[in-house]
Amino acid sequence: MSQKTVLVTGSSGFIGYHLCRRLLADGFRVVGVDNLSDYYSVQLKQDRQEMLEQYPDFSVINRSIEEPGLMTELFAAHEPAYVVHLAAQAGVRYSIENPRSYLESNITGTFEILEAARAHPPRHMLLASTSSAFGANTQMPYQETQRADHQMSFYAATKKATENMAHSYAHLFDLPVTMFRFFTVYGPWGRPDMALFKFTKAILEGKPIDVYNFGDMQRDFTFVTDLVEAIRLLMEVIPERPANGVVPEGDSLSPVAPHRVVNIGNSESVRLTAFIEAIEAATGRKADQNLMPIQAGDVPATWADAALLNRLTGYSPQTSVPEGVARFVSWYREYYHTVPS
Repeated sequence: MSQKTVLVTGSSGFIGYHLCRRLLADGFRVVGVDNLSDYYSVQLKQDRQEMLEQYPDFSVINRSIEEPGLMTELFAAHEPAYVVHLAAQAGVRYSIENPRSYLESNITGTFEILEAARAHPPRHMLLASTSSAFGANTQMPYQETQRADHQMSFYAATKKATENMAHSYAHLFDLPVTMFRFFTVYGPWGRPDMALFKFTKAILEGKPIDVYNFGDMQRDFTFVTDLVEAIRLLMEVIPERPANGVVPEGDSLSPVAPHRVVNIGNSESVRLTAFIEAIEAATGRKADQNLMPIQAGDVPATWADAALLNRLTGYSPQTSVPEGVARFVSWYREYYHTVPS
């Protein structure tokens, strides 16, 4: 096992790209896996990947994690000390149209990674989940110790299933696992299917934006570099099976396995209207809003209690929405060669 090797799935994705850059800057050797799926712009993924390939300590395999035996081969060849599993079919709404892609990528893909770790155990596995796993819960802010039984989209259901799958492997094979639940991540190089990207594009093109639930939505917007900082710190916080099943109060550590769930959020629930105002300020243009009812599978609000993250790492995300949105808009203008009017 190489103490300095990290295997990152979804390395050419939005979060994966930022995490890989951080790990490479910290002196790690990074092995990426990404199938460059066409769920959104393949060119955007290729551009991210080309930037990573400029680092001598980065290598990438452009294949699918659900390919039988591939992950076991990679674990055997590279012996990663850390594995950060970010590859997934994302998107709440697309899971209604194409649920099979979520089954294959999220469930089968995660199974292949767990089997690989069983055969070649890393020091620590960190797997991405989602705030959508909290489902129909209405008690906020969301705490990791709350039950999460009522997922409202197939996407959320597959991610909650991966938490349970990983727990069983952690229990049976003593594999240290940290699951992190992301809360509406945004920032430069973001996904075109996310609200910030769609809103910015439409506003700059003078087109209307679709605002769901008539604008009565709240999200815990988390800037991508804050998220990456949290993941980097959590890599060194390796869960241990608790002695006698005793778990400290407020900790989501399993009583029977080295398995923990950690929220990564900004600990602030921001109204969608305020988010749009931040985009208007950054673009210098007013949005033409097309108010619409809430979409199937969506939740009206999310809000993270990130106290456990702070207790484990001493870190709390810092970037305000106006600052983060301005940084995204600046990147968008540069990448797409748009100029202020």
